[in-house]
Order: sequence, then structure tokens, then C-alpha cells
Amino acid sequence: MFTFRQVYTFSYNLFQFSGHTWILANSIARFLTFGRDALADTFYSVGFVMSLCQLLSILELFHIADGIEKARLLPRFIQVVEKNLLLMVVIMLEEIQSKPVVCVLLFLWNILDLLRYPYQLLCVLDTPSITLLWACYTLRIPLYILSVITEAVTIYQVLPFVGPSAAFLVLLKLYLPLLAVGASVTIWQLLRERQQHLDRWNKKMKRK
Repeated sequence: MFTFRQVYTFSYNLFQFSGHTWILANSIARFLTFGRDALADTFYSVGFVMSLCQLLSILELFHIADGIEKARLLPRFIQVVEKNLLLMVVIMLEEIQSKPVVCVLLFLWNILDLLRYPYQLLCVLDTPSITLLWACYTLRIPLYILSVITEAVTIYQVLPFVGPSAAFLVLLKLYLPLLAVGASVTIWQLLRERQQHLDRWNKKMKRK
């Protein structure tokens, strides 16, 4: 018999998994159909669903704080803030939405999330997979580094479109070093989290 917490957690992860799967499938289908021309309006096609998924990801901070999800709060907080702030910038500046870098960024974000949500779904069902565990906590580290580099490139390409808004321009320039510091802390925390999860799995297998 599932508890309310388990039903909620399963539903949340299933929604996120379905949303990101739709985004990725839609983006790939458009690219296969229209080629490079599809890059120009990818954000128009998937931006709403992507924004909704990222907005709801704020709930994960409460999940971790409440013990619903066993993960480190700091790296997840940094990642959630990074994505939502950058999405707000992209949404506000229509000129940047058609840039190929935005399409690449959305692709990397989706791959990162599609590594995590299937594993969490299996954890809710108490049927974790070592393959998904390894992929979730190993592959996401280089992918996260690539996504941070892409975020920095996106911010750099945003700067010419900011216009006369000096305050906004200063904030964006300040964001770049903060992004580097936050990414460094996150990578360190992700490496520790990976080691802890793999050690816990090995201990579990030895007890069996």
C-alpha cells in the first residue's frame, strides 16, 4: 500500500520525466524534419513546457529539506537557481530565443534531467537500478560542466541585446563569476554525492 508521500513523489517525478521526454522528442523530431532551420524556433516550440518543468523544480528544494528525496541541498539549490534565472533572461529577451546556443542549452538540461528522474521513479517503487544509479551520478557531472559553459556563452550572447539598461547589464556581468563559483561548489558536491551513493549501494549488495 502506497502512502500519500510516495504517490506524490511518484507523480511529481513521472510528470517531470514525461515533460522532459516530450521536450527532447519534440526537439529531435523538429531537427530531423527541418534540419538547422529548426534551431531558430526550438524555444518557441518547447519553451512553455520547459519553463513549467523548471519552475516546478523549485519544489525539489522542499523535497530534500523534508527528507522526501535523499540528496544534497546546496548543489540542487544552485542548479535550480541557475536554470530559472537564465530562463527568465531568455524569456525577457526575444532576440536571444532563436540563437542556436539556447537550443543546445535546452538539450543539455533535458539530458541531465532524463538521467535523474527515471532513477528516482524506480527508487519510489523500491526497485533501484545500479545502471541508472551510475548513469545518474556519473554522467551528469561532465554534462553539468558542459551546461555551465553553455550558460556562460548564452549570457555572453545576451549582453549586446540588453541595450541601455545599465543595471541589468551590470547584473549579467556579475552573474558570470558567480556562475563559475557556484559551478565549482556544485561539482565538488556532486562528486561527494556520487561517492556516497555508490558506497551505499556496495554496502547494500554486501549485506545481501
